[in-house]
Amino acid sequence: MNIDQLISPLVPTLLPGDTGSHALELMEETALAELPVVLEESYVALVQEHDILDGNKPGEMLSAGSFLNYKPAIAASSHPFEGMRIMHQMNLSVLPVIDHEHKYIGSVTKDKLLVYMTENSGIDNPGGIIVLEIPPRNYTLYEIARICENEDVIILNLQVHTGDRGMLEVTLKLNRSSLDAVVSSFERHSYRVKEVYGDENKKDDITDKYNLLMNYLNM
Repeated sequence: MNIDQLISPLVPTLLPGDTGSHALELMEETALAELPVVLEESYVALVQEHDILDGNKPGEMLSAGSFLNYKPAIAASSHPFEGMRIMHQMNLSVLPVIDHEHKYIGSVTKDKLLVYMTENSGIDNPGGIIVLEIPPRNYTLYEIARICENEDVIILNLQVHTGDRGMLEVTLKLNRSSLDAVVSSFERHSYRVKEVYGDENKKDDITDKYNLLMNYLNM
């Protein structure tokens, strides 16, 4: 799926001749912190709310200041994951989409990309989560998948990032909430299970409450 399929019709555009005040009004109406500037179908720049406020001259035309120097964009043929990466790195709520001729096609919003990520990454499916802590040299996706497969568990989503001390934290979203068997299997294969979110946690809560009750009755 290309990112141009996620373009939002709710993002208005500005002209270089529009004033900062007009841009701020549109931003307030749409609850967006950035808006694209477009001239004759060509993408010109992305104007940010804080730049207009810091400029102290909201009555001036956008073209009169330095507002048109900021031009983040993404190609229409890019994947939504790339759009999310750019928006996260540049802290954007709006990302203009352009074609190979730099023509403005539309804009995607962070909210729409987040919905896509949630619906297409397995995150919204029922199931538990296991976080493994692995030295980088020991990371083997094949082995992790094999352990899950041996326990008849499907990996719906897998995320990897570098945590403390240079260790890899591998987050597995699985199709089961009962994780005792697969956790035990990982531990048998010398994996450090850092965190577990599923029925095992519920069982621990019940055990803790039971122990507290027994301690109270024995007082």
